[in-house]
This record gives sequence, structure tokens and C-alpha cells, in this order.
Amino acid sequence: MTSPLSTTPTTAAPPRVWSAVLFDLDGTIVDSASEIMDSLAHMFTEMGVPVPDADTLRSYVGPPLLDSLQMTAGFTDVEAWEALNVYRDHYDQHLLRSPVFPGVEGVLQRVQAAGIPIALATSKPESMAREVLEHNGLTKYFTDIAGASEDETRSTKADVVAEALRRLQARGIDTTDAVMVGDRGYDILGAAAHDVPTILVEWGYGSPAEAGDALAVVHSADQLRSLLVG
Repeated sequence: MTSPLSTTPTTAAPPRVWSAVLFDLDGTIVDSASEIMDSLAHMFTEMGVPVPDADTLRSYVGPPLLDSLQMTAGFTDVEAWEALNVYRDHYDQHLLRSPVFPGVEGVLQRVQAAGIPIALATSKPESMAREVLEHNGLTKYFTDIAGASEDETRSTKADVVAEALRRLQARGIDTTDAVMVGDRGYDILGAAAHDVPTILVEWGYGSPAEAGDALAVVHSADQLRSLLVG
């Protein structure tokens, strides 16, 4: 269920010493597209709307869902909230089925061992994100976990990145040389709003068109590790 970001083996970036690393969750740490798409299909059916094709369903993975339901599906505000609740009720039953991408835990281990603080910055509801990390034994690698608020007042990637940076700074952590690791153009745009560059991973759900403004594109966990800790 992956979508290669480029046809080249790798795009290298200049070596840097990062003061903090922010990670996206869906498509970056866990392979959750199948479960998310199944819950989206259930949601559309329950809402009496034809289920979109697989490519369209996959496009919903990553961006804030409430916004996508309004802008892509054309739901009104009331309909979008109803659909979101239907989706969450279904997805909550399948949340923990998503596997961790191969090699990603090793990257987290190496970054932590290098003394670099790690924060999660995901548009997934924060409570769900914590469940996923805890279930997979990954919580121990994260200094902070920032996600969307339940009421969606904090849901855009820019808002989530801002919250992750704020929490790190509140701990006295220098974030002036932070980097984002994600799989979608939304990660790049959200991080760029705070002058944070993004390394894109090819194993996620992005398209080649989304990779243009990335600091680097990597196709393996080993390449990602090299860019983060050398």
C-alpha cells in the first residue's frame, strides 16, 4: 500500500546536527492506510454516499480528516462532523492493527541514543496516536507526543508542529535546528510554516509531486538514520 515518491534511489541532503526530530505517524512510522481506508469506506456507506475509488480513499490518509470531508467529499459542516464520528467509532476498533514499518524502531533507537529529543507531530487525534505508540512499544522513544485535539481546533499539520515545538521548548529543548520526518506534502508545508525542513520517506503514501520541497527523500530506514544521526 505504498506509493513511491521518486524514481531515483535516494536524494541526499547535506549532513547536519539536528537539535530535535519531529515524526509523522501514519505512513511514516506505521502502515495504517488499509485500516484507515476500510473505516473511510464504512463511513461513506453509513452516510449514504458512494464509496470513492482506492486512490481517492488513500488521498484522505494524512491531511486533517474533517477538512477533507468538507473540501474533497463536499460535506457540510454538520455532515462532516457526523461522518467524522462514524469514522472514529469504526476506526477505533481497528486502530491497533497497523504494523510498524520495517526498520523504523531502529531509527528511533539510534536517534534517542544520540541524545536527540524526538516528538510526534501527527494530525491523528492525540489520544489515538498515544494508543498506537503504546501498543507498539514506541512511547519510550518520544519526549513529547503532539496530535490533533478531539474537537479538531488543533488539526492542521502546521498547528500540530507548532504544538510539538512548543512542548519541546517548554522542556528547555533547543528547536532551532529541528527537522520533520514525514511522507506527504502536508508534512512539508506544515513544518515549513515554522522554518523546519522535512525529510520525506518513500515508503509512505505520498506522490512524486509532493516531494519537490523536501530537504531529502529516502527509500530506506538506513538512509533515514544516516541523515538523522550519521
